[in-house]
Amino acid sequence: MKILKYLLFLLLILFIAGSIYIATQDGQYKVETSKLINAPAPMLFREVADYSNWKSWEAWNQIEGMDLNVAGATSEKDTAISWEAEGIRDGSIVTTAAIPYSNIEQILKTKTIIGEAEGKITWTFTPEDEGTRVTWKLEGNQSFKEKLAFTVQDEELAEVFLPIFEQSIENLEQHVTRKMEAYSINVDGVTEHGGGYYMYTTTASRMGEVNTRAASMIEQVKLYMNQNNISISGQPLIIYNQRDDRNGTTIFSAGVPTPSQVITPAGSEILNGYLEPQKVIKTTLNGHHKNASEAWELTYRYIEENGLIVNAQGQPFEMLITDPTKIDNPALWVTEIYIPVE
Repeated sequence: MKILKYLLFLLLILFIAGSIYIATQDGQYKVETSKLINAPAPMLFREVADYSNWKSWEAWNQIEGMDLNVAGATSEKDTAISWEAEGIRDGSIVTTAAIPYSNIEQILKTKTIIGEAEGKITWTFTPEDEGTRVTWKLEGNQSFKEKLAFTVQDEELAEVFLPIFEQSIENLEQHVTRKMEAYSINVDGVTEHGGGYYMYTTTASRMGEVNTRAASMIEQVKLYMNQNNISISGQPLIIYNQRDDRNGTTIFSAGVPTPSQVITPAGSEILNGYLEPQKVIKTTLNGHHKNASEAWELTYRYIEENGLIVNAQGQPFEMLITDPTKIDNPALWVTEIYIPVE
């Protein structure tokens, strides 16, 4: 009996000592990973806020036997994603707040061998010169039960989630990049373009600089039109006054259609021009303008294969159907190419 008493007393001492040890451990924890991604903040924000996207990049989804369930697919408050799997603790994430396009707050709940652990997740999207810095942080303060659970388990909370966070951010970058790189080209064929008046300014540049330089030129023209109460009657356009594809140079005009002729003051950098109604080959590019060279090549090939002749007196041009400043995903940009033919 005395031996049993001593054993019970020893066990009691061990229990008290263990409890004191666990209680005195720092319960605060933080798991954080960050990456600069060459993509706009609104696009990355929407990708993370909408749980229906998570299966495309979330590292949990790559675990064998993982079953992800989404409750509410938008960025609204109280939407959630949950998971069950043998290789990782079951759990869920619930959105508690979202500030477009900079911040998302969530609550993470994971099951342990003696209960449920909870932590706060914060996503931040910070625009930088080379893209957007995406930071994913999990932090919290463990209760006694949570500290006990992670003491008797093989891995601490940080060891469980940090590799998942890091791989998920990598996957997110690759997934968004693929989305942005998507494009398609369709040669629509012969059509008639009605022509019309337009306000414009002209410069010379390398072909690879046209898109960037045209954007600022178009804004300059729009500002002039606004200041002088000149109406806008269509989408911006780029007219190639001279185009040397072999040497990669061009003289081009960038401007905006207007419904009637406008007389500008002598010496004005902004002028008024007129496109004659003409027969053209039209091609539609869906995607980033950097793919325009391929679209032009396909258009000229179509002209050759169909026995058509380019009108040497005409000026090929592009219509910018979508505004890149308002649509952050380049895959959704639309450009129409028109090459005059006889």
